[in-house]
Amino acid sequence: MLAVYLLFHHPVKWFIPGSSACLHSQRTKRCGTAPLLFHSSRISFASHADLIEQQNGSAPYPGATDHPAATMGADGAAAGKDVDLKTAPPLEDGEGRGDPEAAAVPCPSEDVGKLTYSVMFLCFYGFMASIRPGESFITPNLLSSEKNFTREQVTNEITPVLTYSYMAVLVPAFLLTDLLRYKPVLIIQGVSHVVIWVLMLLGATLLHMQLMEFFYGITMACRVAYSSYIFSLVSPVLYQRVAGYSRSSVLLGVFVSSVLGQLCLSLGDISYYTLDAISLGFVSFGLALACCLPWPKRSLFFNRTKRQEPAEKAAPSETDEMNPRRAGLSSAARWKESIFVQMLLEVGNMVKRPNLRLWSLWWIFNSTGYYLVLFYVHILWNKVHSTANYNGAVEAAATLLSAITSFMAGFAKIRWNIWSELVIGGITALQAGMLLVMGTTGNIWVCYSCYILFRGFYQFLVPIATFQIASSLTRELCALVFGINTFLGTVLKSIINLIFSDKRGLGLDVTSQFRIYFIYFILLTVVYLISAAVVLVRHFRTQNRGEEEASPDGLHTELTPVSMTSEEEPLSNSQSVKA
Repeated sequence: MLAVYLLFHHPVKWFIPGSSACLHSQRTKRCGTAPLLFHSSRISFASHADLIEQQNGSAPYPGATDHPAATMGADGAAAGKDVDLKTAPPLEDGEGRGDPEAAAVPCPSEDVGKLTYSVMFLCFYGFMASIRPGESFITPNLLSSEKNFTREQVTNEITPVLTYSYMAVLVPAFLLTDLLRYKPVLIIQGVSHVVIWVLMLLGATLLHMQLMEFFYGITMACRVAYSSYIFSLVSPVLYQRVAGYSRSSVLLGVFVSSVLGQLCLSLGDISYYTLDAISLGFVSFGLALACCLPWPKRSLFFNRTKRQEPAEKAAPSETDEMNPRRAGLSSAARWKESIFVQMLLEVGNMVKRPNLRLWSLWWIFNSTGYYLVLFYVHILWNKVHSTANYNGAVEAAATLLSAITSFMAGFAKIRWNIWSELVIGGITALQAGMLLVMGTTGNIWVCYSCYILFRGFYQFLVPIATFQIASSLTRELCALVFGINTFLGTVLKSIINLIFSDKRGLGLDVTSQFRIYFIYFILLTVVYLISAAVVLVRHFRTQNRGEEEASPDGLHTELTPVSMTSEEEPLSNSQSVKA
């Protein structure tokens, strides 16, 4: 928290590797790879999230900020273009495209203390709300003598409810987060957490556990509120910094939660019932903190800057005289001209951009497989070795590796317009190999190790994908694109769950499901590698033609070509290299 205090009272420029922390980048955007995304200890939830994101964070429930939903709001705000919503209304002809110098206008001195307190309190809330020691052990609890559910019930009847609930609640949660200005959604999330642990304590029937999964889906969808909340408190010049604080707080909470749960079971020798009671105490405290959070006055879409209102209401008659056609528009016509609808149309146009299309498809398809693994991996561990119970330690190690690989991604200096497909294909192939080993091995430690590596590989690409998607979008469009990607991924997860996992479908056992996930990742690998081959062949053919045209005799030369601005391509860390 000391870092947050120093942020406002002794502002300095922080240069974060891979994030290009200079506030005035060559593209006048908040520079850098989007904040790190991680998973929560239990995951039956996944990104964000999330955010966000990030969202992003084990099985069967994905983590707190690892989750894509957490990402869609927070990363959208973190990677968008500079526009100071606190000091000036956004320009209608270029939302978020204001001068970065203008966006860096400092807050009044009397507001510094209030902002410092708000950011510190929100980070403390994120830390405390992430501490749920029993989260990593929900599946072992359900399969233990205390709950006495069968592995088939947990696999085919209880866990699938999570995905369906998340899909049903995601869009309403995204819209209500902005409409109600964050705080009410965080309170709903806190209430849902309390209900989850009350059901874990007192529930004994299959219906109770299905309700528990339903409320867990609500908490996953609501994670976007925390991811985007902090951007309503400070001016855009501080977005990159405060995003790091808020996500670091959640990451630390997830890590402490996993370690604490493991210590309670391994050293404290307590029962699952006691661990659930401890988790209930933490989430109840988190709910109390949510009720004490300040209520932001603005949000991204529905509650924009109030300073716009007087200008809009100052001379309506003049507006009507200048544009009489607009004065006679019906409410339906005005809705079609709204910023939200216009952004949806703009998203349709952006699908034509190859780079944006590639990374959005990666987000949809690879995150689907990733979270399905997280949802069911604890059941697999129980089948491989029913007496081994190191879920908390494994989740803590996976969270730590995810942090390291996400940080390393900021140093990757690669020409992504050429090598993206090949890098994605290679990492997806490695993930497929991890899944093959996990589904066939009888050694629990090998299974643990493959899971940790599987998550680390995915988290390496998350910040790169976030930057590649967000680098050319405004904050509003960025949030919308991540929201659409997350929703489509959730729909795909629900379809796969319904076909292969649900009792009403094939109802496969967990080992067979991991074989399906292996085949799924192999198919993705083949598609990515074929795409990579096409891109590379096309690139080198174009390069060879250019060299032949440049040589008077049509021969290749070894002269160094003259650098051209148009040949520079952005890197994942906002730097550039020559094409």
